[in-house]
Amino acid sequence: MKTIQTKKIIDTVAEMCIEANTFLSEDMLESLRTAESSEESENGKEILKTMLDNFEVAKRRTIPICQDTGMVVMFVSFGQDLMIADGSLEDALQAGVAKGYEEGYLRKSVVADPFIRTNTNNNTPAVIHYKVVPGDQLKIKILPKGFGSENTSALKMLKPSDGMAGVRDFVIKTVEAGSPNACAPIVVGVGVGGTMEKAALMAKEALGRPLWMRNPLDHVAALEDYLLEACNNLGIGPMGLGGVNTVLGVNVEVFPTHIAGLPVAVNISCYVNRHVEREL
Repeated sequence: MKTIQTKKIIDTVAEMCIEANTFLSEDMLESLRTAESSEESENGKEILKTMLDNFEVAKRRTIPICQDTGMVVMFVSFGQDLMIADGSLEDALQAGVAKGYEEGYLRKSVVADPFIRTNTNNNTPAVIHYKVVPGDQLKIKILPKGFGSENTSALKMLKPSDGMAGVRDFVIKTVEAGSPNACAPIVVGVGVGGTMEKAALMAKEALGRPLWMRNPLDHVAALEDYLLEACNNLGIGPMGLGGVNTVLGVNVEVFPTHIAGLPVAVNISCYVNRHVEREL
C-alpha cells in the first residue's frame, strides 16, 4: 500500500497556493493574448495590455497577480488504496494553505464567522471537496477564488419546461448583470442538473477546466459555443468599459437530475482565473 507523509502534502499545498497566486496558467494567458489582438475598443486594448504586463511583473518578482488572493477552494481525489501517515489528510491540507499564505506573503481574506467577521489570519479554512477513487494516487486541485467575481455568481431552480432556452437566458442575464463588477473579461463556469448544491459545485469545478477543452457531449459543447458568442455580443468589454471581449470562456458541466427539476448555477471568475493541479 502506498503511503504519503503529511509533511509532503503540507509542503505541496503551500507551493501550489503560492504558484496559483503568482503565475497564471497558459490557457488563460493565451486567451488574454487572443483577446488583446482581437479587441476593437482602444480602451479595451489598453486594459488587456496592462493585464498581460501585470502578469509578467508578478511572474518575474514572484508577487501576487491580484491583491485579492482569494479563499482557497480545493478538489481532492483520494485513492482508496492510499495511506496517509503522521496525521490526517484534512489537517495537512489546511496546514498547507496556512503555510503557503504565510510564506508567500499572500493576503489573508478569511473570517472565522460570517457575522462576527474576525480574520483567521492564515486564510484557513479552505473549502475542500473530496472524491474517493480507485488506485493509490492523491490528486489535488486548488482554485483561490476572489470575491469580486464570486459575489456576481447565481443559482436558479428552473422548470424542466424551461429547457435549453431557459438555461441560455439565465446564464446571459447573469453575465450581463455581473461582468462589469467582476473584472472582465471573465470565465464562466456553469453547472446544470443534479440538485441545488450539485449544480453549484459543478459550476465551481468547471472554472478549473482548461479553456481550450470543450465538453465531450456535442449538445453541451454547442451550448458553450453559443453562450461564449452571445455573452461577447453584449458589448460590455474589458473592465466593463466596452468592447468585444467580455468573456474568455464558458465551461458547462451537466449531471442527471430529477424529473421535476432543472437546477442551473453560474459561477463567475475574473480574468485572474487561478487553478493549479498536482498529483502525489
